[in-house]
Amino acid sequence: MLRVIEMLQSAPLRTVRELADGLGVDERTVRRYVRKLIDMDIPLESVRGRYGGYRLAAGYRLPPLILTDIEAVAVVLGLSRALDVSDDPDISERTVLAKIRRVLPAASEERFDRLLEAITFGRPSVLAAPDANVLLAIADAIGKNSPLELRYRSSKNELSKRTVHPYDLVSYSSRWYLIALDVLSDEERTFRADRVLTARPAQGYFTRPTRPDVVKRLVEGFASADYRWRAILRIQASEERIRAYLPSAIAVLKDLEGPVKPGEERWHHIEIHAERLDWLPAIISALGCPVIVEGPAELKALLLSNAKRMLSYIGNA
Repeated sequence: MLRVIEMLQSAPLRTVRELADGLGVDERTVRRYVRKLIDMDIPLESVRGRYGGYRLAAGYRLPPLILTDIEAVAVVLGLSRALDVSDDPDISERTVLAKIRRVLPAASEERFDRLLEAITFGRPSVLAAPDANVLLAIADAIGKNSPLELRYRSSKNELSKRTVHPYDLVSYSSRWYLIALDVLSDEERTFRADRVLTARPAQGYFTRPTRPDVVKRLVEGFASADYRWRAILRIQASEERIRAYLPSAIAVLKDLEGPVKPGEERWHHIEIHAERLDWLPAIISALGCPVIVEGPAELKALLLSNAKRMLSYIGNA
């Protein structure tokens, strides 16, 4: 019946056939819905004739949202991106989503609430949208402390099945992440939600640990992940300058102890885990400050090759 009103709000007039096709029911069922709506004092008008049908009385409006579960997830995804443009401290994902929740159909409220409780918002950006049913299944499992059976595709396109205890669902930068305990390895892992093919509830129950600073832990995990290369640098610059080029999701930064001369910046130890090295020479050059590359030898060779190429451009000028 809510869908009938939604369809009538979107057009001046709807025929019985249009309503039946839109709802996937027969015309008799449409007329039954209309009678029930009239009994509920919804001001529907019947228009007779060849082009007749039903319409809402002029000026009548329902609350502005009639969302399915999937549409509600789409709203969460969109707000996680769009609210980054606001500098108003009173505007946040939580406050806006709470208003949306109040006008959802009652059947959707419980699942929507679980999704809100499960999500931790990090740095907003354009999000890679995972399957909405996967997000809802993850949120349900987090809310109920129940295990999940995942079918997962890795970055190397390898398929696996695993049982996990889901802890947190985090939106950060351009991705959604599930942080969970992998039951088989008994280790905490991070899964990209858009690589989860299916998420099904499993039997059992687990106690979810207290987990402060979820976003910070996620970002630190990115920087220390087990990638092909481990680059070690020493950089003499302010932490602010270093982070402008090497954010915490990319590099682990530590201050180096020792005296600092007046007017000089402190040296920092930088560790970077990466699948490729070809992007680092440009970053090192852009820093515009003293940098010592301690390893690997392949990065040193890459820097030397780039430097020779740059010098050749000058020589040909």
